[in-house]
Amino acid sequence: MGNTKSSALSKELLEELKSNTKYSEAELCTWYQTFLKECPGGKISKQQFEGIYASFFPNADPSKYAQHVFRSFDTNADGTLDFKEYIVALHLTSGGKTLQKLEWAFALYDVDGNGNISKSEILEIVRSIFNMIPAEDQKVLPEDEDSPEKRADKIWQFFGKKENDKISEGEFIHGVMDNKDILRLIQYDEPQKIKDKLAEKKQ
Repeated sequence: MGNTKSSALSKELLEELKSNTKYSEAELCTWYQTFLKECPGGKISKQQFEGIYASFFPNADPSKYAQHVFRSFDTNADGTLDFKEYIVALHLTSGGKTLQKLEWAFALYDVDGNGNISKSEILEIVRSIFNMIPAEDQKVLPEDEDSPEKRADKIWQFFGKKENDKISEGEFIHGVMDNKDILRLIQYDEPQKIKDKLAEKKQ
């Protein structure tokens, strides 16, 4: 049996998460109990994380996208997410401030972590997003963005880049903030069922 320390959030972490996310103390404590039930060791592995995504997308293949999302939140690169990393992930993917979301989106697209984004990295993430879109939904996409290659080209052209150029974090954030259409192209809109599942877990 765990002692009270292992089943209760530390005051410092609670204060930090309250100030950096939209969640209340009661919500965070409830999240923590749920997290410990699912991950008694206090960490969530990449496989567990992929399993969570797989349950959200039964008719598609979210594994690649889940791997990239996991990488972008595994801030200490230890192959697991602790409760803090997990909560920050939930916050940013379900309702963080625009700037925070875009900083995270940049980290998601910066696959090799070198501080800028290449066209091949854009294509890699866009491909993983397409894997999550059911085939019938792909059929109704606009013609100039109905394949990963077309969508990546559209994003690259928006930034006015040559084939081998790079996009810096500042360029990325300012460009996307100024253009809602590009924001739509770079993200996978969270399906309602994910929001419903998150709401269920909170209760």
